[in-house]
Amino acid sequence: MAKVVGIRFKPAGKIYYFDPGDLVLQPGQDVIVETARGLEYGEVVVGNREVDEGEIVSPLKPVVRLATPEDQKQVALNRKREKEAFEICLEKIGAHKLPMKLIDVEYSFDNNKIIFYFTADGRVDFRELVRDLAAVFRTRIELRQIGVRDEAKMLGGLGPCGRVLCCRTFQGEFEPVSIRMAKEQNLSLNPAKISGLCGRLMCCLKYESEVYEEARAALPKEGSRVITPEGRGKITEVNVLKNTVTVKLHEGGVPLEFPVEEIQVEK
Repeated sequence: MAKVVGIRFKPAGKIYYFDPGDLVLQPGQDVIVETARGLEYGEVVVGNREVDEGEIVSPLKPVVRLATPEDQKQVALNRKREKEAFEICLEKIGAHKLPMKLIDVEYSFDNNKIIFYFTADGRVDFRELVRDLAAVFRTRIELRQIGVRDEAKMLGGLGPCGRVLCCRTFQGEFEPVSIRMAKEQNLSLNPAKISGLCGRLMCCLKYESEVYEEARAALPKEGSRVITPEGRGKITEVNVLKNTVTVKLHEGGVPLEFPVEEIQVEK
C-alpha cells in the first residue's frame, strides 16, 4: 500500500495522487507540489489515505509544502497575466490569419511555461505563432489543441437542465457515452435533445444507464408475445420507470398498458 493525497489543479479537473511525506493534509487545503513541468499550485481534494500500488503511477511526486500567502499572491498575479496573454495571442492569431479558436491560457506556477489551448477543424501550422509568442513572453510556449468536450469544460455554460455543466462543476474525467444509453432510457433520439453544448452526447446519459439496464433485464422484451387480462397480444413498448408494458392485442387495435405483474410471457 502507498500513502497518497489527491490533488486538483483546476476546478472539476482530474485528481492526481502525490506523496504527502510527513504532512497530514485535509481537503480544501492549498499546497505546492512537484510535477513533471515544475512546481505547481493545487488544492487537496482527497486527504491522506492508503491505496493499492496498482492504482498509482510510480514514482509519486512529492507535496513540497502548504501554500503560503505569497504563493496565493503569485497565483492571483498569474491569473491576471493569463488574461493579458490571451489578448496578445488573439492579436497574433489574427495577424497570421490562422484557422484556430483560442480557448484558454495557463501560466505554470513558476512562470517557466505558458500553455495556450485552442480548437481547430484540422492541423494548424503554428510555428510562426510560437516564435512570435516566445519573443513577447520570453519563456517556454506550448500550443495545445483540444477537443470540443474539453472546450465546453473550460468555458462552462448551462446545460438543457438549466444547471451549470457537469464537466465544469464536478466531473473530473470524461467517460464514454453511447447512443445505446439513450435508447435504453426511451429518450428521443433527436440529436438536438440528447446533445450537450459541446455537440456530443450528454454525459448525464450515463448516470442512470446501469440502473435502466438492470431494470430492463427483469422485464419482458419488446416484441414478446404475452397473455393479458384482456387476451393475447404482443408487447410494443416497455416503460421501465412505471414498470408497465404496452400491448397490442390484435391488428388495428388500440395498444393497452398493463402492469408487468398482470401479464404472462408466452413460451
